[in-house]
Amino acid sequence: MKLLIPEWRTISGVDKKVYPNVEDVTDELIFFGNFKTFGGTEKVVNEVYSIEDTAVIETWYRPEIRAECRIALLNTNDVYEILVSPENIEMRNQFLKFKVKRIRGKT
Repeated sequence: MKLLIPEWRTISGVDKKVYPNVEDVTDELIFFGNFKTFGGTEKVVNEVYSIEDTAVIETWYRPEIRAECRIALLNTNDVYEILVSPENIEMRNQFLKFKVKRIRGKT
């Protein structure tokens, strides 16, 4: 997986997060982990049934992985947004676990 760390830029007087292209990510931001999808998350909003592509990632601890980052899969280049702050398992700085949601469309 590739870690996409945003840069903050002022555009028209407003601070905005800008993510790098997946192809431009350097090798030091590649990491390995366990990626489980469980078939997505079912939702019913306004009586419309839908399924969100969600997954859980477990990996070695890296302090640069934060809630504002995105994750791209190496084999498909699908981009996922981190939903909540990554959990530092047992506060040992050894393992991280976090939930992600797939981003579709232009990123």
